[in-house]
Amino acid sequence: MIEIVNIKKSFGDKQVLAGISGRFEDSHNSLIIGASGTGKSVLLKCIVGLITPDEGDVFFDGRSLYNSSAREVKKIRREMGMLFQGGALFDSKTVAENVRFPLDMLQNEMALSEKNDRVLHSLERVGLENAAQKMPSEISGGMKKRVGIARAIVMNPKYLFCDEPNSGLDPMTAIRIDELISEITDDYKMTTVVVTHDMNSVMGIGEYVMFLYNGLKEWEGDSQSILHAESKALREFVFASKIMEKLIHKE
Repeated sequence: MIEIVNIKKSFGDKQVLAGISGRFEDSHNSLIIGASGTGKSVLLKCIVGLITPDEGDVFFDGRSLYNSSAREVKKIRREMGMLFQGGALFDSKTVAENVRFPLDMLQNEMALSEKNDRVLHSLERVGLENAAQKMPSEISGGMKKRVGIARAIVMNPKYLFCDEPNSGLDPMTAIRIDELISEITDDYKMTTVVVTHDMNSVMGIGEYVMFLYNGLKEWEGDSQSILHAESKALREFVFASKIMEKLIHKE
């Protein structure tokens, strides 16, 4: 479980996060949603330690990320997997080399044969074992996202973080990525946190949803209750598409 406690963050005079708390449970897909500029990605970066909050803390199964020894923090970081927006692959490395990168950086004691076995297993899990020797320029956008997922899970993480995993994808590919994230979360019993603005993702895999508005947690719940939430800001976000509103009211 991941618990965030009173996270605050400002950049200059602009307060982006005004004190956010919440819990993300094991073996669940937890989504952080909100309009652009509401602090979703900043919150995610605070959770993983890429940005240090001005106040607050993050606890990974009771272990503080910001008030622990350097050794304990390093251990927590090794238990994280991250899927970056756009995939963030190295253009000069093959698919297999991209997936192996975390092992090369953090597992110096591991034999190359064992690393390659881990890479192959991860690629098989996302259905890309036949693309191991391809370059990023030779694969599609959806495949790049799957390579990113394979790289995120190659360290057998306890915690998986995904920043806008469906950005730039067609609807069918986006659904497949959602399904893959959900399957991996269940298979590996991970704590998964996804930042998104995609309502298809919310309805498809949103076991827990946190909605941010003006730097605050405006609402939390699941994908079923979100359609009937009383928050005006949330309803404007959910029903930004008139088609969605018509479908719900038709039911």
